[in-house]
Amino acid sequence: MKSFSYTGLPSRVLFGSGTLKSLGDEIKRLGCARALILSTPQQEGEARALAAEIGPLAAGLYANATMHTPVTVTDAALAVVKDLKADVTVALGGGSTTGLGKAIALRTDLPQIVIPTTYAGSEATPILGETKDGLKTTQRSLKVLPEVILYDVDLTLSLPMGLSVTSGMNAIAHAVEALYAQDANPITSLMAEEAVRALARALPVIVKDPKNIEARSDALYGAWLCGICLGTVGMALHHKLCHTLGGTFDLPHAETHTVVLPHATAYNAAATPAAMARLARALGVNDPVRGLYDLEVALGAPTSLKQLGMPQEGLGRAAELALANPYWNPRPLELRTIRTLLENAWAGQPPSSSG
Repeated sequence: MKSFSYTGLPSRVLFGSGTLKSLGDEIKRLGCARALILSTPQQEGEARALAAEIGPLAAGLYANATMHTPVTVTDAALAVVKDLKADVTVALGGGSTTGLGKAIALRTDLPQIVIPTTYAGSEATPILGETKDGLKTTQRSLKVLPEVILYDVDLTLSLPMGLSVTSGMNAIAHAVEALYAQDANPITSLMAEEAVRALARALPVIVKDPKNIEARSDALYGAWLCGICLGTVGMALHHKLCHTLGGTFDLPHAETHTVVLPHATAYNAAATPAAMARLARALGVNDPVRGLYDLEVALGAPTSLKQLGMPQEGLGRAAELALANPYWNPRPLELRTIRTLLENAWAGQPPSSSG
């Protein structure tokens, strides 16, 4: 076996059904007593119910978490943190809410508890992506790694079908890039393969039976593993493209990852045969690139950037921005080939393993 390095991330995880009841105890366990509940406007009702559930431990609520974590929103939330003298944040929701909690932690060192309601996986990573003046930048810091994650499968039973599918495919993207990461290691690769297998098995069941608790549990478990992969090893072309498209053109996060995934995988397939063999095994197919695309089609997921509102005239700028700062990728990056990749993704054409 080749030499490798692996760093475990120090988070406490509670996984199961009904774990939400442990929130009060977890707040106290952190030595805190004034929790600021965070949510998006769409989940404000659930956040208020959660605040009522923990009673005096809830200092207040901020329900304006926004996709791509705009710095302006973070600044507004920080004013609420200061005004309420909050000593811990509780993020209820998906990647937008988790991102806001992380942005607050970066600036205040407040501990975080995250209660995921999607399969985003951000809660398991020390990564924060923020948007300012139309550009999204990403950084890694243990300051933004949540101290506690409460995975309550019951909270995902009402996750809308479209979001269940795209959030799940977004999670799979983390695992796919982990398989061919520059700092890949046997531990992360095991988790990545298991994660893809769990999600690829669970998502078709969820589409047919959204209340299937076993499938929901498998999907949430897979999403957690994907998040660990994302937080443990570096990412490459796929994530760079998606952050560029989302931050610059305000495209929806999970949907963008879903559309781009098979195309970015196709681009790197020939350069990553061992990773593709693992991915094919996890998906139960011979051609993993086509397997990803076919899975999306079977799930009714979006397959083109055009569907998401991406302007065709912006593809050239997106390609240039994706190459503006150097980063590692298993296959050399060229403007012409990246532009072709984006054009195919915009049109929704099925990719091939030949790239």
